[in-house]
Amino acid sequence: MQSNSIISLKPLGFMWPVSDPFLFCAHHLDHFPAGNESMGPAASLEGRNIGQDFTIKDGWRMYHGETIPGFPAHPHRGFETVTIVMTGMVDHADSHGQAGRYGNGDVQWMTAGEGLQHSEMFPLLNQNGENPEELFQVWLNLPKSKKFAKPHFKMLWSEDIPVYKEIDENGKSVEVNVIAGKIGEITPPLPAPDSWAANLTNEVAVWTIKMEAGAQWMIPAAHQQTKRSLYFYRGTSLHIDNIKITAYQSVELKPDNELLIVNGDSDSYLLLLQGKPINEPVVQYGPFVMNSEAEIQQAFNDYRRTEFGGWPWSRHDQVHPRTKSRFAKYDDGTEEIR
Repeated sequence: MQSNSIISLKPLGFMWPVSDPFLFCAHHLDHFPAGNESMGPAASLEGRNIGQDFTIKDGWRMYHGETIPGFPAHPHRGFETVTIVMTGMVDHADSHGQAGRYGNGDVQWMTAGEGLQHSEMFPLLNQNGENPEELFQVWLNLPKSKKFAKPHFKMLWSEDIPVYKEIDENGKSVEVNVIAGKIGEITPPLPAPDSWAANLTNEVAVWTIKMEAGAQWMIPAAHQQTKRSLYFYRGTSLHIDNIKITAYQSVELKPDNELLIVNGDSDSYLLLLQGKPINEPVVQYGPFVMNSEAEIQQAFNDYRRTEFGGWPWSRHDQVHPRTKSRFAKYDDGTEEIR
């Protein structure tokens, strides 16, 4: 491969390659069956490694869930999670008593900061048919000065996430959901206040992109210090700098010049992650991401001592009533209902 614009090209698995300031990106795609009375799968769990079910069987996984798919209560410190739900629902609960249900285009931006427990469950609300679930979980690092920020979460509701739209010279459309990072005159909602993305000079961008078959789009340039990755997760093929890219690959791009993407003969779906590196030491152990081994040990000691506020819910795989609409309840007592 010879290209002036592509740094590297890699196949995608469950976890995707990322660059500083990002730590992790995973693509969850599950074709869950109908739900039962408990909002778990109305299907046998026989043959699954319950508690560690990450192998697709019959089109879906239970992850760490035992009766409901998802991720029961677990701690984090030192970074942020950005959860982009394309299809399906996620039920949130945390150690500060906050809660929510979100999905079908919504994004949750959560700063773990000094420490927080949360659960992320996938309630199967439909009892009369399938419950497809597709989401991206992105981890964004925090700089040393913000590692002990107060935990915070906010919702970017789908209705409030702006869409950049462009029609190319052949009448083909491109749509970009602007979760973070301005495009032209399109400005995204504010991220969490202590986020690396809150400082616009860090040029953090999180975009989900749909290109119509045959469409062409010029990605705008960013600062040369920025790291930019493009993930082609659904479609047939596209060309970047005259290099053919097939589906389910990541492309690390040089950011400091405009770059033409030419789509193939079917609609294509992409995720773009971009930002200036934090350029600090990263020491990670499971759910804790700090700058030194001593800080990791401190995180374990603090969690054993305080449980980051404890767990105020009756179950570690907390889900909300089936009839509950999309909502978010915050630690100041305010509640948003959608």
